Amino acid sequence: MRSPEIPANEKERLEALHQTGLLEPGASPAFDRLTRLARRVFQVPLAMINLLDEHTLIVKSADGSAPETVPRNISFCGHTILCEAPLVVEDMLRDDRFADNPLVAGEPGVRFYAGFPLRLRDGASVGSLCLIDFRPRTFSADDLAVLSDLGALAENEFAAVSAATTDDLTGLFNRRGFNLFVQFTLSSARRRAEPLTLGWLDLDHFKSINDLYGHEEGDRALKVMASLMRASFREADLLVRFGGDAFAILFADTDEKGAWIAMQYLVEQVEAYNARRLHPWTLAFSWGVSEFDHQGDDVQQWLKCADENMYAMKQQRHGAA
Repeated sequence: MRSPEIPANEKERLEALHQTGLLEPGASPAFDRLTRLARRVFQVPLAMINLLDEHTLIVKSADGSAPETVPRNISFCGHTILCEAPLVVEDMLRDDRFADNPLVAGEPGVRFYAGFPLRLRDGASVGSLCLIDFRPRTFSADDLAVLSDLGALAENEFAAVSAATTDDLTGLFNRRGFNLFVQFTLSSARRRAEPLTLGWLDLDHFKSINDLYGHEEGDRALKVMASLMRASFREADLLVRFGGDAFAILFADTDEKGAWIAMQYLVEQVEAYNARRLHPWTLAFSWGVSEFDHQGDDVQQWLKCADENMYAMKQQRHGAA
């Protein structure tokens, strides 16, 4: 088996992928339509749209039975992102790169693969639209043209997701929105010699809301949390849903002590909302704050520090629930 090579622009490729918002969890109706169509058109048991993160292939959408993730070093799509044209292997057992791959030699016994490399607008190859069959098959020039057409549609959807700066469910900024505005905010704070503090919060026991009451109630809980954040903080503060049940607040002209007071106010507002008993669930969250060190410029370390402070509270309260 030949593991896929790492692209020469891997650092830039990963940065571009992480900024798109494509890695955020949640349903992907547009991508699901494309995989359904691909499976039906080519009459294969499995069609997928995948993303290649640093160590993992992440299945963004699948029509057919597929795992959520695959180790990158045994993924077929790890090879596809290295290609300018689609990668087609009509019989995996006859290809030295894949014949003894555990996904070929063992379960599920893949024999045919066709993958279209999916790129962002800047040219970064971040994933694939691929077809899987468990028997060898031929793939004609017409088939290749149709796969390329579907790949172009998938890339258009990538561009639409990448361009969005707000979260569809809550209306808050999303991860991409944060990434676009944070550098401007930092530069402005430096020029004015103003403090800047990041608040990070994570809902407690959110999974149990989905499990006990359904995802519709889970979505309602997220929207209520976003509404309480808007009511609790200033218009100058940047409110972000980072994905899942994680939120962030960028407190302008605020030191860590001020951000702590603001977060305590949000706690009070959430408790007051819960007292109204409008839902079968109650909201609870753990949180942390971190003031930016203007002597440095490491935004990722700043995020990590706020997240670690939040996680310490979660562990103390709930054993990392």
